[in-house]
Amino acid sequence: MNVSLATSAGRPGRRNEDFVGAVPGAVVLLDGAGIPGAESLCSHGVVWYTRHLGAALLAHLSYDDGRDLAAVLASAIGETAAEHCDTCDIADPRSPQATVAVLRVNRDSLDYLLLADSFLVFDLAGGSPHVITDDREVTARRECSVPLDGLAPGNPEYDRVRASCAEALRARRNQVGGYWIAKDDPRAAQEAVTGSRPLDDLDGVALFSNGASRIVSPYALTDWPGVRELLAVEGPTGVIRRVRQAESRSGVPDASMPDDASVAHCTRLSR
Repeated sequence: MNVSLATSAGRPGRRNEDFVGAVPGAVVLLDGAGIPGAESLCSHGVVWYTRHLGAALLAHLSYDDGRDLAAVLASAIGETAAEHCDTCDIADPRSPQATVAVLRVNRDSLDYLLLADSFLVFDLAGGSPHVITDDREVTARRECSVPLDGLAPGNPEYDRVRASCAEALRARRNQVGGYWIAKDDPRAAQEAVTGSRPLDDLDGVALFSNGASRIVSPYALTDWPGVRELLAVEGPTGVIRRVRQAESRSGVPDASMPDDASVAHCTRLSR
């Protein structure tokens, strides 16, 4: 399997909270979640968390011991939690956490796992790309934000309601009926979106963090077939470059809040 990787911090001077890496036959992409004020809960921070969780995942995947991806993720979450549970309040909803996307070649198929809102894009042989994401956080965020409807930003009432909505969203994290993310509880891995595709069906596959997927939504610079073409010509760096160019122009939705962006593009998928 050939793998091309690219990652970029959202803003100059700010550390990149994403992680992307590969071992023979497997790829991992994490999108770390930085919660304001979390430094008092965990002295290590989100960057430490994503790198340690990513390293643990790659180590387990390199062993290729036949376990399913949910079991691999559960082990990695447990090991990472054990590294800082004695010094940090890892059970607090605001403590470091990350989305997870994993690909692994398994004989004649490609196994995948998604936990929270990264994107997996299959380049189907002779067909349109097939896109998979775990949209439970997006759904929960939309539902928790209903009280903001009709309120104008920039006043104390809006700020009060917005803080209440954020608290309601945190209360749904890693809860039945809410959404799931890698954090301190290995049981979250069993809630991941998982599956497998025959290798013969695929010309390639790509993983996108939420920040990189902005090239399609909300920026609408292209669609997923267009992303496939861009990857073929310019690779992952070309995707991220287009996202950054959009963010630098005025009038682009959400352009005032650049996000870390990472892409992994896999071709020649046989071992």
